[in-house]
Amino acid sequence: MDIQEELKVAIKQAITELYQQEIGEVALQPTKKEFDGLYTFVTFPLTKILRQNPAQIGQSIGTWLVDNSPIVSQFNVVQGFLNLSIDDSAWITVMNDMATDVAFGTLPAKNQSVMVEFSSPNTNKPLHLGHLRNNFLGDSVSRILAANGYDVVKACIVNDRGVHICKSMLAYKMFGDGETPESAGMKGDHLIGKYYVLFDKAYKTQIEEMVAQGTPKEEAEKQAPLMQEVQQMLRLWEQGDAETVALWRKLNNWVYEGFDATYQTIGVSFDKTYYESNTYILGKEIVEEGLQKGVFYQKPDSSVWIDLTEEGLDQKLVLRSDGTSVYMTQDLGTTDLKFQDFHNDRQIWVVGNEQDYHFNVLFAILRRLGRPYANNLYHLSYGMVDLPTGKMKSREGTVVDADDLIQETTEAASTAADEAAKGKLDEFSDAEKAALFTTLGLGALKYYLLKVDPQKRMQFNPAESVDLHGNTGPYIQYVHARIQSVLRKAVELNVLTDKPVEATDLDEIEQQLVFLLSQYPQRVEEAGQDYAPSYLAQYAYELAKTFNQFYDKLSILKEVDPVKLHTRLVLAKVVGETIRKAMGLMGIDVPDKM
Repeated sequence: MDIQEELKVAIKQAITELYQQEIGEVALQPTKKEFDGLYTFVTFPLTKILRQNPAQIGQSIGTWLVDNSPIVSQFNVVQGFLNLSIDDSAWITVMNDMATDVAFGTLPAKNQSVMVEFSSPNTNKPLHLGHLRNNFLGDSVSRILAANGYDVVKACIVNDRGVHICKSMLAYKMFGDGETPESAGMKGDHLIGKYYVLFDKAYKTQIEEMVAQGTPKEEAEKQAPLMQEVQQMLRLWEQGDAETVALWRKLNNWVYEGFDATYQTIGVSFDKTYYESNTYILGKEIVEEGLQKGVFYQKPDSSVWIDLTEEGLDQKLVLRSDGTSVYMTQDLGTTDLKFQDFHNDRQIWVVGNEQDYHFNVLFAILRRLGRPYANNLYHLSYGMVDLPTGKMKSREGTVVDADDLIQETTEAASTAADEAAKGKLDEFSDAEKAALFTTLGLGALKYYLLKVDPQKRMQFNPAESVDLHGNTGPYIQYVHARIQSVLRKAVELNVLTDKPVEATDLDEIEQQLVFLLSQYPQRVEEAGQDYAPSYLAQYAYELAKTFNQFYDKLSILKEVDPVKLHTRLVLAKVVGETIRKAMGLMGIDVPDKM
C-alpha cells in the first residue's frame, strides 16, 4: 500500500465531489512535529478556483476524507494547512508490505545507463582526505543511482602523465639513489609523494635565489632550471624516450600498488579505469578535427585555442605551442572514448568545485564539436575539505594522508566503543574486535564526509566523527546492533517475526516510525535526482533516532500482549533492514553486535 498516493487520489476525489472542480498534481508534505497528523495538504493555492478561504477548504476536505476514506482517521486545520492522521489498519498494511518486500526501496529499472567518474588520482602522491570525500561521494552516488533503476558504470581516470608527474620523477632521479618501497618501508604512493614534496622545496629554493638576483618572481617560476628540466622530461616522455618511459613506468607501478591497497580498505572499486597516458593522443586528434571544422584556431606560435566568449567564457588553450597536451586535451579524448566504450545516456564527473570553470569549458567545446552526447554531461561539483588547521596542500606536504586518517579514525572508534561497551566486548575475539573497529572507523569517516551537502565546503573533525551520540555513523551503527540484539533474544524466546502483523492499536511513536519507513523509497529517489547522499545520511539518522525514542518509550520483549509484542518485533526488524539499506547506499557497513 502507498498511503501517500491513496491520499492524493482521495483528495482529488473530495475536491471533485465538493466543488465540482478538477485539480492537477496534489502535493503532500510531512506534518510539522508541533501538530497532530503525519501528512499535510496545503490549501492556500486553491482559494481562487474554489472561492473559499484556506481554512474552510481544509475543513471541508478533511470532513469528506474522514467520512469517505478508510485510511484517514482524523484531521485538524491550522489556517491553510490540512493535517491528516492515518488509521492504524493502514499502517499495519504498510508494515506488512515492507516486511515481505525484499526489494523495498529499490526503484523500477529506468533502462538508461549512467557513467560516474570519480577518484581521478595523480600518480605523484598518495590519496588524501580530499580524495576520500571524492571517492565516498562517487561510490555512494553510483549506489544510489543503481537503486534508482539505472545501469551504472563506475569509472576512474588516472592522471598518470604531465608536469606534476615529471616533478616527482625528476626529484627521484636526483635524490632517489635507488630507493624502493621495500627499502624505505613505505607504500609506493607514499614514497613517490615524498619526492613530489622534495621537488617543491628544491624548486622554491631556486626561485628565491633567482628573485634575490633581480629576476621577477613570475619569470623565475617559469625559467628556474628545475622547471626547465621538468618540461624537457615531459617532452622526452611524449617522444617515447626509453629511459624516461622506463622510470615513469616503474614509479607509477609503485603508486598503483599503493592506490589498490587503499581502495580495498575503503571498499571502493571501478568497472573501468582509464589512463591519461592512453587518452591524451585521442585528444590531439580531436584538436586536429576542431581545427579543420573551424572550431579551434591556431596562434602564430602554433598553440591551439578556442574562443568561447559567446558562452560567457573566454579564450582557452587546448594544445601548447610545442605540441604537448593540456588537461583539456586529455579530457576531450577521454570523454569521446568513454562514450564509444559504453554509449551511456549520461556522464557524471565527481570533481571538486575548483574545476567548475574547466568543466564549463569542456562541455561548451563538445557542444561546439557537435558531439551527440554533449547535452547529457554533468559536473557533480563538491566543496573542499579543510582541517581545523586550515587548507591542505600536497606539494607542501600538509595534506592528511588517507591511510593515516583511516588508521587514526579506526583507533579513535575502538577507544569510543570500548568505553561505551563497558566490558561487553570481552566476548569478542581479537579478530572480531579488529573487524568491528574497522567497520566503525570507516563508517565514521564516510558518514561524516557524506552527511554534508556535497556543494558545501566543510571542515573535518576526527573526534566528532566517532562520537557514539548524535548525528554520526557510529551512532546509527550502534542502533542497528541494538536492534539485532533484540531480534536474537526474540529467537531465543521462540518469538517469530516472519508472519504478518495482526490488527492492533498503535502508539503514536509506532505510527511515526512506520511513516518514516514508508518514506524510504521517496528519499532514495530524491537522493538520486539531486546526487545527494546527504539526504540518505539525514534519513538514516532520523530513523535511528526515532527508533531509540520508540525503544525508550515502549517495552518490546517484556510486552505481555502477544500481538503487540509481535508488532514491535516486526517493526524493529524492518527498521534494522532499512537502516542497513540506507547506510549501504553510502558504502557503510553496519555491525550486528557491538
